[in-house]
Amino acid sequence: MKRIVLFVLTNLAVVVVLGIVASLLGVNRYLTANGLNLTALLGFALIMGFGGAIISLLISKPVAKWSAGVQVIEQPRNADEAWIVETVRRFADKAQIGMPEVGVFEGAPNAFATGAFKNSALVAVSTGLLQGMTREEVEAVIGHEVAHIANGDMVTMTLIQGVMNTFVVFLSRVIGYAVDSFLRRNDSESSGPGIGYIITTIVLDIVLGFLAAIIVAWFSRHREFRADAGAAQLMGRKQPMINALARLGGMQPGELPKSVAAMGIAGGIGQLFSTHPPIEERIAALQAAQV
Repeated sequence: MKRIVLFVLTNLAVVVVLGIVASLLGVNRYLTANGLNLTALLGFALIMGFGGAIISLLISKPVAKWSAGVQVIEQPRNADEAWIVETVRRFADKAQIGMPEVGVFEGAPNAFATGAFKNSALVAVSTGLLQGMTREEVEAVIGHEVAHIANGDMVTMTLIQGVMNTFVVFLSRVIGYAVDSFLRRNDSESSGPGIGYIITTIVLDIVLGFLAAIIVAWFSRHREFRADAGAAQLMGRKQPMINALARLGGMQPGELPKSVAAMGIAGGIGQLFSTHPPIEERIAALQAAQV
């Protein structure tokens, strides 16, 4: 329940902030007496599309810590925590990125990386992962998450999400205006958007939003193969990552908060909307890779 409330409140706050920014810049007045102002609409779409994605990226670390219940390791309290921190440090040095924050969270087997910048990211692993895998397998999973950071996947995903959001906002309103104009073509006294515009825009926001999510999920799946290969390169061999994936294939992966689900080691079982490819495909790709 805590995660749902946080997700709703965060999105509501982002929409309010973006609405204020759009109002201050005057780009929210794209419907004029002379028709649709495409320049203003594009500005509005860019603010709503990229603004939401960028704000989500900038607050990704604190949101992830709170929603997943991550306990950041400030000072290792035992040998296991010391080993996790040292493993992250070794991989970060090898990948030539800044040392990420390291944390542990309670839950079924999973791990994720998040953060707006390569040199100030967060790597978190679950207690279920630490208890259910060998150290070599956990090391491979940590390598996978560090590879996500080194590849700049958080920023890339944000940019792609921003582009998709912009297209959704822009196209839904252009088509909505066209439909409304057609329905009211014989109404000489009409002014302002009609019911045709409102309904079409709402429907297209939903439909195009689903299509955009499919494209973003496709890219996310492609990115997982790169992170798997990156983990193998950081370790100097691919078998530990193959073993870790095979182990995950026999486990029930834990569900991550929506804000970091795409950066986890394991995802859902959906096809078009899945952020992760099937485990079998990832293993096959890694076996065929030259590392």
